[in-house]
Amino acid sequence: MIYLVFNEGYTATAGAELVRVDLCAEAIWLGRVLHRLLPDDAECAGLLALMLLTHSHARARVDAAGRPVLLADQDRALWSRELIAEGTAVLDAAVARRSPGPYQLQAAIAAVHAQAPCFEQTDWPQIAALYGELARRSPSPVIEVNRAVAVGLADGPLAGLAILAPVLASGELDGYGPLHTAHADLLDRAGRADEASAAWARALEATGNSALREALERRVASRDRQQRPDP
Repeated sequence: MIYLVFNEGYTATAGAELVRVDLCAEAIWLGRVLHRLLPDDAECAGLLALMLLTHSHARARVDAAGRPVLLADQDRALWSRELIAEGTAVLDAAVARRSPGPYQLQAAIAAVHAQAPCFEQTDWPQIAALYGELARRSPSPVIEVNRAVAVGLADGPLAGLAILAPVLASGELDGYGPLHTAHADLLDRAGRADEASAAWARALEATGNSALREALERRVASRDRQQRPDP
């Protein structure tokens, strides 16, 4: 339940705002309380570390106008080093208990992102491997979407598309915007522009948050301009 509150704050499912800082802060506070009550529970620590490391990006996730900023374009100088240091320390203590679980794996993925000096220098093979272990321990179609993105960056877009194929075929996440966004991006990177256009249209239809939808509209418009032949 705490993580659900945090996720709603991290990316609001509806409305004009991308981030609900109040919900994120409340979830982190509850996570700290739970960690104090259960100090020997590695997964409670993993949840707290995950929220701290993820929320460290908050100031960089929107621009001055409140528009979403992609991870690749974020100013990492705005990332909270304090939250990263706290989250990493909590995660290290949890891992030392040698009782791995899904929250610790997700926190480890967030830690790899936090350690990268820039998007291009992110250790995507390590992130892909961590997602592989997470999928093994806690399989879900949403994890497969995230794993496909990581594998696509580590091993190329065709490898990512292969992971997405059964998720798309199942229809289980038809209304999940990130699935169609990931699909469209991988198709574009694979040079399959016509298929990508349809996937971008589906991504727009499936995105309920207005700030995210407007960001997608700008991205699609920029893509279309780049693909338009010179007069």
